[in-house]
Amino acid sequence: MPVATVSRARERQAVDDLLDATETEPAGLVIVGEPGIGKTTLWLAGLARAQERGFRVLSTRADEAESVLGYAAVADLLEDVEAEVLDGLHELQRVATDRVLLRTGTDGPPTDQRVTGSAVVAVVTALAAQQPILLAIDDAQWLDVSSRAVLAFAARRLTGRVAILLTARAHSAEAEPVEWLQLRNTGAVSRLRVGPLSLGALHTMILERFGTALPRPTMVRIAEISGGNPFYALELARGVGSGSATGDSVLPSTLTELVRLRTGHFDGTVGDLLLAACSVTEATVGLLAAVTGESVERVVELLERPEREEILRIDGSGVHFAHPLLARGIYTGAGPARRRRMHRALAAVEAHPELKARHMALGAASAGPETLHTLDAAAAAAVGRGAAAAAADLCELAIGLGGDTSARRLNAAEQHLRAGDNVRARRMLEPVIDGFEPGSPRAAALYLLGAASIADHDYSGALPLLGEAVEYAGEDRLLLVKAQLSLSRAESMTGDHGAARQQAKEAVAHAERLGDPKLISQAAALDVLLDCAHGMPRDEVALARALEFESPDPDVAACFRASVTDAVTTAWAGRFDEALAGLTAARRRCVEVGADADVVYVSGHLAMVYTWLGRYSVAVDVAQDILRRGENAGGGYPAAIGRTQRGLASAYLGRERVARDDAHDALAGARQCGATSLTMWSRVTLGFLETSLGNYAEALNALQPLLSHQTSGDILLASYLPDAIEAMVALGRIDEAVPLVEALDGQVVGCDRPWRSAIGGRCRGMLQAATGELAEAEESLQQAVIDHQCLPMPFERARTQLFLGQVLRRQRRKNLAAATLREALVTFEELKTPIWANRVVAELERTDAPRTNASHLTPSELRVARLAAAGMTNKDIASAMFISPKTVEHNLSSVYRKLAVRTRAELAGRRADLGAD
Repeated sequence: MPVATVSRARERQAVDDLLDATETEPAGLVIVGEPGIGKTTLWLAGLARAQERGFRVLSTRADEAESVLGYAAVADLLEDVEAEVLDGLHELQRVATDRVLLRTGTDGPPTDQRVTGSAVVAVVTALAAQQPILLAIDDAQWLDVSSRAVLAFAARRLTGRVAILLTARAHSAEAEPVEWLQLRNTGAVSRLRVGPLSLGALHTMILERFGTALPRPTMVRIAEISGGNPFYALELARGVGSGSATGDSVLPSTLTELVRLRTGHFDGTVGDLLLAACSVTEATVGLLAAVTGESVERVVELLERPEREEILRIDGSGVHFAHPLLARGIYTGAGPARRRRMHRALAAVEAHPELKARHMALGAASAGPETLHTLDAAAAAAVGRGAAAAAADLCELAIGLGGDTSARRLNAAEQHLRAGDNVRARRMLEPVIDGFEPGSPRAAALYLLGAASIADHDYSGALPLLGEAVEYAGEDRLLLVKAQLSLSRAESMTGDHGAARQQAKEAVAHAERLGDPKLISQAAALDVLLDCAHGMPRDEVALARALEFESPDPDVAACFRASVTDAVTTAWAGRFDEALAGLTAARRRCVEVGADADVVYVSGHLAMVYTWLGRYSVAVDVAQDILRRGENAGGGYPAAIGRTQRGLASAYLGRERVARDDAHDALAGARQCGATSLTMWSRVTLGFLETSLGNYAEALNALQPLLSHQTSGDILLASYLPDAIEAMVALGRIDEAVPLVEALDGQVVGCDRPWRSAIGGRCRGMLQAATGELAEAEESLQQAVIDHQCLPMPFERARTQLFLGQVLRRQRRKNLAAATLREALVTFEELKTPIWANRVVAELERTDAPRTNASHLTPSELRVARLAAAGMTNKDIASAMFISPKTVEHNLSSVYRKLAVRTRAELAGRRADLGAD
């Protein structure tokens, strides 16, 4: 191990701590320091240490020359991954990795950095299942923009035994250049700034390196000038003559001057070879021969002297500098004119479009048509590879060289949007928006600005931009449909549902005239979704066509996907199991392509279905995931969705404080981003919670803003009606409850809404009971219980049974009332909804019904009861009776209900009533 590393005990310990931390979760370490301070030496030692400890190392060393090449670093990291691992990826992820590794062209479905990031996560996860993984990146400040985005995306999603080790160049006064590295646990990334070596460490290092000790005065002087920088100190020591006592006359005062002295004496062809080598990503002897016109043999011969002087080394056909500072010194010392000439020569021999374009751009003081054409072609190639960020940078490079056109600005903004950089997208358009000609160019700019606002969850801000875009689009139907779809989405989110539906229908008509299957599918899917959301029958023909034309393009938002619309509207129709399968598949696909916004959208509906099914803990888990994703994205709409769903599930679980806090926070978040429609669900949560607690006035106060809107009685838009009706009935406001009950009772031709019939029957029965029509109320409630058999919402069925039990008690039918209430109690307890279970217990106490005796039990139930009362487990009872544990559970539930007991302890207390077995 180099002395420079041995002397850094603190830094070496930090690497060991990093590797140790991966036993519990992914961890990261960022080593920062000035050039030459020893970061790479520590990094290499860290790689060796990881391999000793059984880690598999995936590494890359970023280079300034490759910072324009999309996915260069990601390709390095994936280069040695086994083919079977890559072949096992999801199809779109596999296509993305093939493009990153330049193993395929641009044919096939489009990919982007989100898909690539998801592929990296999948690869690392698969490898980490076999052995711990170290992702190691040297000089992370030079990462190409596409790789940086992919790695930032992937890091937040990594799980398992994964360590990340990065180095980055930064002087002491500079901010850390890799703030983008964040893991799931924000505290799992350590950041370490490397300081100078002591005089003693420098002395030992120089002695080991050159085999001779320098006089102390010379060492002191070297330490002073180098500031403890190992590279600077070694180079100073190299220049000290053996006869110098102090060496003052030969010691450069700056690192820049030292590098110039080390490299500046190479001129002529040797100088050109060195300049060419430091101007490319991967220098080879063959490339240097091609660019200088020399033979390969002659190149090797000419590089012998720089190799002897330890400027570089030839490794096989590769040419590598001894230190990046030497390469940087040669490049900056060449002067602008000579550098431009070299880049033009390199452009002539470079085959890769993106690198060729870079050399042409760097070789021109201002761009001519050929250079601009090459940059445009390179940007298109980057788009084809899914490297949107790299494409945007190439467009901006062309703009900076004098090719500032509206088309390039639109392309740059669009690619920035695809790469998730909404700020840079706006910067490309906002300063010059008034300069765009009326018509398609201006409409395109307004559409992209509106899309950026939606991506930032600023729906109210998007409305005027998208409205103008629709106005200016004219006969450009492709742009018109895109703008209308986005405008419809923004109008729906801000609560203008009528306008949203109208825009969606117009988008369908324009897409049909255009004949674009992809757009027809998106427009029809949105149209069906919005109609169903407002109680209309689902247009099965339109949805089937949308499903047929659905595109796998990851850029299509979930709300425009026919398969997602199918699953969501199926849930609204009460077919929850079918909807669950569709939403789960849709969410899995969104995760696979890295579409976080779509994950949030789909998961919001998924959490709602779990809540309707009574699986509240699962709904909370889904909501927690939404919330984590939202907080990673800076809050806003995704966080509001997560809090909305967690708050609603928490209200059912009786977690009053969590439900209130989440509902209020979600309200604030929805208002902040203009998502008026989202505020409904926070009010639904508060209304349900207050109703559950019997705080009826507070419930109506929370629900009041919703009561002023006309409703169809659909499960989505009318979910607050049962709570509002119960509160009004309890407060004696019968006249106000009547129209709400009628809204639930109303029939819609051809519309299958089991929720409406079951809940409507309950609310009608409550109203009838409040006016003294007990017989009619019982009939309505009994029918509602029957209707609940078609609706897999156990909580709602038990809630109906609670009110039926109350009506039966008022008719003095105490035994039947008690039996009905006990059945409701079992359900509420199984669902873990304590507030409602307590309400049933209180109602049972009012029935004053005689305690049920064992004679009401079937022979099978009686034997199960006796064995359970004797202390046997379900498994033991099943073995003794030769039945399944599931049958034991079923019998015990019936026993508890019939005997009016709630626990095994209470059942044991009734053991004498059960008789002998």
